[in-house]
Amino acid sequence: MIETERLILRNWRAEDRGPFAAMSADAEVMQHIGGPLDRADSDAAADRLATSADSDGYCFWAAERKGDGAFLGFCGLRRGGHQGTAVTDELEIGWRLRRDAWGMGYAREAALASLAWGWANCAAARIAAWTVLANQPSWRLMERIGMVHRPELDFDHPRFPIGHPLSRHLVYTIERPQ
Repeated sequence: MIETERLILRNWRAEDRGPFAAMSADAEVMQHIGGPLDRADSDAAADRLATSADSDGYCFWAAERKGDGAFLGFCGLRRGGHQGTAVTDELEIGWRLRRDAWGMGYAREAALASLAWGWANCAAARIAAWTVLANQPSWRLMERIGMVHRPELDFDHPRFPIGHPLSRHLVYTIERPQ
């Protein structure tokens, strides 16, 4: 679907479920998201992503390394944030990579390609991303791809009680290029 120098971002396949489940069971990968997922929850998440691709034409696509076809994680776009927050109707960019793919520039490469695809194929005036304060690698990547922190959009995640370390989310946006 989307090719970069080293990656292919594509729709989900049945064979992605195993490596996605392994990534989703990794406590370090999942530490800022709510913790590891069991296989059933991981499969349900993969189903939601595939359904989003079918209904919207985009999703958090599977990220495959060109050189060997390895599943590295996901990156892409999805519509709508969390109900009752300032990001309810935002077009979101998001990513998650398996731990051995961190620090190699894959997330930046995939995110830039996803942004370019979004500007070419979606009518959104801006694209947003969010994460917790403790997830410095993620919000630093948001900054590196040109996103700006928007404190007025920061929100408390409805899945966590106020004061929980994963409750408060920082929101970054990038405006459509002129």
